[in-house]
Amino acid sequence: MRLMMILYSMIATAMAGTGVIAVLTTGHGTLWPILIAAAAGAALALPVAWAVARQIE
Repeated sequence: MRLMMILYSMIATAMAGTGVIAVLTTGHGTLWPILIAAAAGAALALPVAWAVARQIE
């Protein structure tokens, strides 16, 4: 659990940032698309962090 939370902090930042960059690249520069992309990246990072932590352990 501890390893997963450490990994989550890094993976969520990367995935949320990627989502925001993708939204801005497509020309949606308003608040809601940016927030939705960041939230989606953070939400999708949880199972990814869990899977990576299981592979490491």
